Amino acid sequence: MSFKDHFSTQATDYARFRPNYPAGLFAWLAGIAPMRGTAWDCGTGSGQAACGLAAHFGHVIATDPSRRQLDHAEPHPRVEYRQASAEVSLLDTASVDLVTVAQAIHWFDLEKFYAEARRVLKPGGVIAAWTYTLLDVEAGIDALLTHFYRNVIGPYWPPERRMVDDRYRSLPFPFEPVEPPAFEIRTEWSRDDLLGYLGTWSATQAYIKARGSDPLEDFGRRLLPLWPDPAQKKILRWPLHLRVGRV
Repeated sequence: MSFKDHFSTQATDYARFRPNYPAGLFAWLAGIAPMRGTAWDCGTGSGQAACGLAAHFGHVIATDPSRRQLDHAEPHPRVEYRQASAEVSLLDTASVDLVTVAQAIHWFDLEKFYAEARRVLKPGGVIAAWTYTLLDVEAGIDALLTHFYRNVIGPYWPPERRMVDDRYRSLPFPFEPVEPPAFEIRTEWSRDDLLGYLGTWSATQAYIKARGSDPLEDFGRRLLPLWPDPAQKKILRWPLHLRVGRV
């Protein structure tokens, strides 16, 4: 199948280094869904959101067009992984209570995906899409991250990334809006965890492919004085930005 594949090459690291979403997000989504029977996590990647949903739904269907991503997805007894696109899910009509898209909707053909979401959702069903923007650690590291994000690999971000930077405010979303509470990802990582995460960025991989060198080597040297102890863990935060609606 044809799709914009920015992550299959680094699927192993994606599964290892992408952060997990807060449990409260999934509890809130389950609370506004009409029932807790079936959820569809579209563009599931390594299954981070799918496994969170499984704490509240009897059955989670998690789809992704990338076979390599699915091969590295976290197994869960209530999660069924399937290879399928966002636009052609192969799900039954009016079969799911909730559709979720975590950090992926900006890659979709929105018109076709929205038609598919309307088809598979039950009456009163909920659709939720979210993204997270640049993380916060502490002042000096944050400045280094911002420079890396904007100036070093900035020219290598795909154009769809603009919707992420815009916090999905410009995302067309033709559903009855539901106002979400505030959520954030919060985790404790080592220095190497951070470097591993930055290596999963599509722009980092595009830089390496275009220039034949790894920009994280220079970034790591600049990070060392700010984070000298590789065993030390710091608290990292990503703000979540949600668009939620009902059909």
